[in-house]
Amino acid sequence: MTATAILEEIKPLGSDSYKKILFNHGVKEPCFGVKIGDLKKIQKRIKKDYRLALDLYETGVYDAMYLAGLIADDAKMTKADLRRWLAKATHAPLGSSTVAWVAAGSPHGWELALEWIESKDEFVAEAGWSTLSCLVSLKDDSELDLAELKRLLQCVQERIVEAPNAARYAMNAFVISVGSYVAPLTVLALQIGEKIGRVEVDMGNTACEVPFAPEYIRKVEKRGAIGKKRKSVKC
Repeated sequence: MTATAILEEIKPLGSDSYKKILFNHGVKEPCFGVKIGDLKKIQKRIKKDYRLALDLYETGVYDAMYLAGLIADDAKMTKADLRRWLAKATHAPLGSSTVAWVAAGSPHGWELALEWIESKDEFVAEAGWSTLSCLVSLKDDSELDLAELKRLLQCVQERIVEAPNAARYAMNAFVISVGSYVAPLTVLALQIGEKIGRVEVDMGNTACEVPFAPEYIRKVEKRGAIGKKRKSVKC
């Protein structure tokens, strides 16, 4: 199976109506408008393929790049691979989803996330915070640096007001992720969330809303799901 063959397979699956939805979320041409459900059928068939994932991502076609993240063999991804993917993530959602998911599953997620959150480019910073959110949802607490996570929560409190739009959304999501998935830090995340207050983010031409971190965390708490980790962040 080659990237060219997959492009030929998925192109007829696209629709203008779904393409319009994707464009409202920041996706740009080239894009076929293939629904995630259709891409997941191909993922199920291929499972993991490191080389093919790299080739698909290089096509620059949004649908193929998204599929690349689904089939990527995260453990084989190098720092150079991940930096290149982020640099090529011209479709805004890719950095905060595809790149963040794959980075979190790689051996380099933590290091790269700390590098990316310091960037002045809002989409690079967004990818960094999103990677951190993925990491805390996947890794057992014993594998996490809780002291560093406390520092990062404080960092969010200090920086979020001045942070650019995309990064601000991801920072708020990080507070929610820590509060929901890292039980020893739930109380601190709630406190930070209250101090931050409701975060204002321009969500563009979408119906998406920015969750109020304490409210979201308390809902997770009410379900008895605090600290329950995810098997995968890819969706």
